[in-house]
Amino acid sequence: MNVESYFIKLFSAHTSHIGDDGAIVGQNVYSNDAFCEDVHFRRSWMTLRQIAYKSMLINISDAVAMNAKAKYALLSVAIPSSYSLHDLKELHAGFQEAADEYGVEIIGGDTVSNRKLDISITIISHSDRPLRRNGLKKGDLIAYTGSLGKSARDLRYLLNGGKVHSRSKFVRFALRSAFVADAVSSLSCGMDISDGLGSDLERLHSLNRVGFHFNKPIDKKLFCSGEEYEMLVGFNPRQRKKLIRLAAKNRTPLHIFAKAKRGRYKNRCKAHHF
Repeated sequence: MNVESYFIKLFSAHTSHIGDDGAIVGQNVYSNDAFCEDVHFRRSWMTLRQIAYKSMLINISDAVAMNAKAKYALLSVAIPSSYSLHDLKELHAGFQEAADEYGVEIIGGDTVSNRKLDISITIISHSDRPLRRNGLKKGDLIAYTGSLGKSARDLRYLLNGGKVHSRSKFVRFALRSAFVADAVSSLSCGMDISDGLGSDLERLHSLNRVGFHFNKPIDKKLFCSGEEYEMLVGFNPRQRKKLIRLAAKNRTPLHIFAKAKRGRYKNRCKAHHF
């Protein structure tokens, strides 16, 4: 168990709300993610507008993963005192672009001076039918949307001093909100792939106490690629044709790669950002 998982587990003993992409309280879903310089990104890799946009999008992704409509956002931003007024306008433009794209109203937060740019965002969402991580049963099929591996590939370019395109998945990605909304009644569980397929399967394993039978070996570069923000879902085999049809309707590639079974699962991917 890594440091992050251990720390979260200390709080889990005191509440039943921890364990999903967000906390369900009534019909609201509350979620929060941090996006910190030299942990999740380096300042030289992206423009300030791109950094702000991505930080907002990874938080909205938690709402999408739970079939919740993101409504409001609270921003906490630690800003280097060296930033110019132009820099601040660029940050604002990135936050606002993502908020406008997904119908989110930024209603407040906090700002402090810091040596690095650190961002923390709380998203308040609404859901009549939340999609949770638990509910996966033995015999259920497991699938992911889109393609995996591009984020880790582009991260390697950046770490080696290279540049990536502004449309790189490491910089900008699409969320699967339409597919999730259509498919939720046919899914037994779901979550977004933020730490990598291998690591997020470990979460499903721990919550649902199931192992996995893989249809075929999965390349490690794909299996361990984090920050993909695709959906990882489980469903009864009887729903297979329907979900394939819904995925096609929403132009969402759906890859069925495993089946839940009795047994253990060992995640062999490293838990890190870069």
